[in-house]
Amino acid sequence: MTTELNTGSESPFVCDMTALATVQREQHAITSSQLFRAVQEVRELPDGYAFRLPNDSTTLSMAAEFVAGERLCCPFFGFALELEPEAGPLWLRLTGRDGVKPFIQAEVGEYLDDRITSNF
Repeated sequence: MTTELNTGSESPFVCDMTALATVQREQHAITSSQLFRAVQEVRELPDGYAFRLPNDSTTLSMAAEFVAGERLCCPFFGFALELEPEAGPLWLRLTGRDGVKPFIQAEVGEYLDDRITSNF
């Protein structure tokens, strides 16, 4: 999926689909789908969104794999993974400059369960 959002004087938000080889891009799409279908909560941030995920080793590995791929094709994103203490949730934060929120919505919105998209 190629998503583009032009914010005016700044360079547009564009996924560089050539940043990943075809096989890597296909695996990244699978990982993205699995990861965002596991989202349990969405919190809007001033500069993006935080996604609460299950705190298990498989999801943590999947989130790290997502970040490793996504940073290549979408270098305008900021990423943060946070594990809360006492086996609390895992949070993935996607952030960026002004205008990044509609891009995030377009990229991951299709994977999110309708019941958790009220903040999206």
